[in-house]
Amino acid sequence: MPTWSEILKELLTQNNNGIPLDQTRRKYLAKTSVESGRDVILYATAWTQKPDTPSNLLSIVDEDIQGLMEVVYGLKNPNLDLILHSPGGSAEAAEAIVEYLRSKFDHIRVIVPQQAMSAATMISCCADIIVMGKHSFLGPIDPQMVIQTQLGNQMAPAQAILEQFEQAKIECSDPKKMAAWLPMLGQYGPHLLVRCKNVSKMAEDLVSKWLRKYMFKEDEKGKEKAGLVAKWLADHKHFKSHGRHIARSEVVSRGLEVEPLEEDQNFQDNILSVFHSTTHTFSMTPAVKIIENHLGRAFIKQSQAIPVIQPQSVQPKPVQPAKK
Repeated sequence: MPTWSEILKELLTQNNNGIPLDQTRRKYLAKTSVESGRDVILYATAWTQKPDTPSNLLSIVDEDIQGLMEVVYGLKNPNLDLILHSPGGSAEAAEAIVEYLRSKFDHIRVIVPQQAMSAATMISCCADIIVMGKHSFLGPIDPQMVIQTQLGNQMAPAQAILEQFEQAKIECSDPKKMAAWLPMLGQYGPHLLVRCKNVSKMAEDLVSKWLRKYMFKEDEKGKEKAGLVAKWLADHKHFKSHGRHIARSEVVSRGLEVEPLEEDQNFQDNILSVFHSTTHTFSMTPAVKIIENHLGRAFIKQSQAIPVIQPQSVQPKPVQPAKK
């Protein structure tokens, strides 16, 4: 199995006219498509390499639709492998991405080479099947809210805000405790609690709908299973932290359709080679987000926030579409 250091060694030993970061990454993307018989799209951000990058450059945002339109253009296969590595972002943008990809492909495998968190977990739940390794993780989907405080803007779980407000209603019946609560209650605008309820329900409803429509479509108890999985993923009280890592074993135990990455050694080697070469690209260049297909067509976001569109450059051998 190729490791991070082995891919780095491969990159450095080919250093003739600069380190061939794009060429190496695209070589393995093309190889993945040839061997699987499916179209392949990589969506990855530098959040694990460059955590101090402004979140709008690393997150799932509406602009990603432009990137996906760029890399979907010209693809003909009805089956897609989406390699996804993301901290999450906008649930609304995730919904738009799912609707777009599902309008283009009949069968989608979401492959998680390391982490697909928050809104990226939501996208994973639109798949017919999720591919995870022993080192792969999903995350809770409970929405986070931006709260204006005296110390500046702070992120807080929507469900925690609602829980805190219910606690305040109980404790404020005691006048002696009112003074302690007033500074905190002053942070709540007239619409915040309603927004918290709405976004929490939206995230849960979207995941439930996608699971029912795609992953569990042939399951007689699909509707019930989808509701239970969505409720579990959205439960802040259960996870206690939005950043909790949900391992493959727990994902499987909850009834999601998961294929072990290790099941096919060649496939695992290709996916990890793509992933490691992508992380090296992030470490050695200003790139912070890469949306790219197996033909070499790419939409790359740099830390200067200037998207770079690269035309198709790799032509894999023609293959017959794989059966679902």
